[in-house]
Amino acid sequence: MTELTISVSDEAANQLREKSSRLGVSPEDLARAGINDMLRATDEKVRAAMDYVLKKNEELYRRLA
Repeated sequence: MTELTISVSDEAANQLREKSSRLGVSPEDLARAGINDMLRATDEKVRAAMDYVLKKNEELYRRLA
């Protein structure tokens, strides 16, 4: 596993600590989960956009083939 060090504002750090405390997880685990969610969401949005374009242009692609 690669270790990253990031700088965040004092306010963001306080919010992260407060939220992680309410959820019963470490701030690091909460930050890691947020990063994983963002990376997965990006992939899902790209996949959805590709599926939309392929479906929308399906007839055109069939004629061009």
